[in-house]
Amino acid sequence: MAASAVAGFAGEQLGRFVAASQFQALSPRLRQEAKRSLLNFFGGAIGVAHAPPVEAALRVLLPLSGAQRVVVLGRAERLDMLGAAFVNAVAANLLDYDDTHLRTVIHPTAPVAPAALALAEQRGLSGQALLHAFILGAEVACRIGNAVAPGQYNRGWHVTATCGVFGAAAASAKLLGLSAVQTWHALGIAASQSAGLIENLPSAAKNVGVGNAARNGLFAALLAEQGYTAGPAAIEGGFGWARAMGDAPVVAEITEGLGVRWELQSNTYKPYPCGIVMHAVIDACLALRRDHAVQPTDIAGIIIAGDQLLLDRGDRAVTNERDARVSIHHCAAVALLFGAAGLREFSEAMVHDPEVVAMRAKVTEIG
Repeated sequence: MAASAVAGFAGEQLGRFVAASQFQALSPRLRQEAKRSLLNFFGGAIGVAHAPPVEAALRVLLPLSGAQRVVVLGRAERLDMLGAAFVNAVAANLLDYDDTHLRTVIHPTAPVAPAALALAEQRGLSGQALLHAFILGAEVACRIGNAVAPGQYNRGWHVTATCGVFGAAAASAKLLGLSAVQTWHALGIAASQSAGLIENLPSAAKNVGVGNAARNGLFAALLAEQGYTAGPAAIEGGFGWARAMGDAPVVAEITEGLGVRWELQSNTYKPYPCGIVMHAVIDACLALRRDHAVQPTDIAGIIIAGDQLLLDRGDRAVTNERDARVSIHHCAAVALLFGAAGLREFSEAMVHDPEVVAMRAKVTEIG
């Protein structure tokens, strides 16, 4: 569907876009990028299927689950749609291997794919329908992110969760066959369920925010299907979501070029299981070690310069493996010590390894 020149509310235009979209109109390149994102999602979620946060979430949700149950990736247990969407989103986000939309630093697949997967399975829908819905949901999440980044992020909101709920709602609305108006309402309902804090990044509460984005987006679409409504400007209005959580949104970033310019084609994939703003630090340290034969015993100090987002995110005390995944100091230390930055290097054992602790202490950063 090409961009519309007709003025209107942001949610209204997104609703028309989602409802009118035809799978046959999507380019092969776009479909392929969506498949890559979904493959990354499945791998990440299955890889941590028995991790403690997943186990804990299942212990909470299994006794509460409804009768119509769907797959929890990598597990024998099954949950109702809302529970499965939550747990699969938590798992997808757990290792920090999830894909990243660089402009916004949103991980679009983690909140969107689990909602679409649960609904498609429960309703017996096709893989093509799932792929189509995911593409639309990822687009909605990233476009709304474009409209509020970086202001919302700078206020402490975790944009993967806060914007991901809109993507989950849009994908679910498409799978439910909602009308343009119903989809508009689903997005408005999602606006009242958006949350997630950067302060919680080094804890399992970060993953709860992403899990809720998937569950709440699906819930919003189900409510809209049953006749629930929302304010017309719930996203961009004077007392709407964007202004309540940050600055006035750049609405054109949401609405211009719909169906012509696709944000999913700017999606990226992580070689290291840590915050993506740390990847340049790892790359630089690996290159120094490789190209100049730097030995750990030769290093007196490590000075890292970078933009404010890197420094704000990465300057932290490291007490556990989650801290390590968003620490400049740890990323530099393991890259220089071991010439690697994989799951082993971000494990709990490595966090407390004396050699790693000593190397982390040599790192300072400047703006």
